[in-house]
Amino acid sequence: MSLPAHAQAVDGKAIATRALDHMDAGEYAQVEAMFSADMAKAVPADKLKAVWESLPAQVGKANGRGDAESMPQDGGTMVQVPLQFEKAALVAKFVIDADGKIAGFMIQPAQAAAPVPAAPTVAEDANFSEREVMVGDDDRALPATLALPKGDGPFPAVVLVHGSGPHDRDETIGPNKPFLDIARGLAAQGIAVLRYEKRTKARPQDFASGVFGVDEETTNDAAQAVATLRGIDGIDPKRVFVLGHSQGGMMAPRIAAVSGHVAGLVLLAAPARSLLDIVIEQNRRLAVLDDQKTSDAERDAITALIQQVRVTRDAATDPATRTVMGLPAGYWRSIDSVDPVAEAKSLALPMLVLQGARDIQVVDADWQAWRGAFHADPKVSFKLYEKLNHLGMPGEGDGNLAEYQQPNHVDPALIEDVAGWIKAR
Repeated sequence: MSLPAHAQAVDGKAIATRALDHMDAGEYAQVEAMFSADMAKAVPADKLKAVWESLPAQVGKANGRGDAESMPQDGGTMVQVPLQFEKAALVAKFVIDADGKIAGFMIQPAQAAAPVPAAPTVAEDANFSEREVMVGDDDRALPATLALPKGDGPFPAVVLVHGSGPHDRDETIGPNKPFLDIARGLAAQGIAVLRYEKRTKARPQDFASGVFGVDEETTNDAAQAVATLRGIDGIDPKRVFVLGHSQGGMMAPRIAAVSGHVAGLVLLAAPARSLLDIVIEQNRRLAVLDDQKTSDAERDAITALIQQVRVTRDAATDPATRTVMGLPAGYWRSIDSVDPVAEAKSLALPMLVLQGARDIQVVDADWQAWRGAFHADPKVSFKLYEKLNHLGMPGEGDGNLAEYQQPNHVDPALIEDVAGWIKAR
């Protein structure tokens, strides 16, 4: 999330670099002294030590850092520093407040080890075409791509809604582009598809105040995308669907409610439970993936995360306080208030619920929650794919994060199932 530029006097790069130097030297108390009061309370020196010193066991020996990059954010500065390890490329993210204190810190997998190639052009003999459109009609509009079948129409159509995080229109993750696969796969079968840049990717400056919720991040733009699609020549305005992936699937019922013009929902790997609870669960699961055990360092890191969730849910915590993943507590509370199953029940729309059995992010508990709520509803269909992961891509054995960095494609059978379901509506 990006923020205003009035804190340029703070040298965020120097602060982040100094903090990393201290951590490399084992000087965790010095880093804690660089934290804001809230950050020091959430991640004291011993917790920081546990997180930092657990990295080699997970990703191997450190091989150096890349150049730090900074941008204005929330009255302060966001600094990102690439970290190279033997087995993975990570990025350290610091939020530096206007007083030069570290108000947020997290380490994440790098989005891609190399520049992501552009989407290949559509073949001249393809039975669909693509063109650029905009979602919205003012200076806050979002760039988008419409895949439109050739012919007279009117065609059924789908809006694709991204998972969590700042995604491009193809939902690029490493070398993979699941939304590109889905859009072109459906368009080849006579279904128009609109995919757009997520606001946190295209216009992070719109979150400069630091006070925003999931509707500002996701719901409102997706509803606008539905309106945009319904107004395009060749589209059947009565047959516009929403396909939401992961968090986008969780928000799909609300998007339909806000729009009022959605014919049905496709939920791909959609959480049915609180994302804050799922984040804790995911960290517990990832901790045992490598050696089937949770180390002391991993246990301490999970304890620190649980404390962040408690702070987030505490009504006394200022909504602008950055907590889990460096995002404002108010944002997480807005997500915590979403009950996707109840919201879907209130709509009574046709739904297709899809789940990969190898998904390590949205798991069987969510799948069973959807099935338990709608198993007797004739308007709701379910499909479980034994070999698919969270991205709807095939693999073997237990799921893992590393496979996201291997080139792959969304399973054609899944796309075929979505196309058949939409054309039957």
